[in-house]
Amino acid sequence: MNAMELDGLKAKIQYDAELGQFRGEILGLNGSADFYGNSQEALRREFRHSLEVFKEVCRENNIPPLQS
Repeated sequence: MNAMELDGLKAKIQYDAELGQFRGEILGLNGSADFYGNSQEALRREFRHSLEVFKEVCRENNIPPLQS
């Protein structure tokens, strides 16, 4: 498994042959959030964006973003 870390959270990275891109799945969240990119730079940027969106949705719904 390839992995990436951001703000203390890890993401599992796999290649999606159908899309011709890498897919990341953020681990340790109280829900699911994924992101796509075709380079390490794009993956890191999309990881950050996906995490920000996930946290915002959690705030709006009074849900803790991380698994307890």
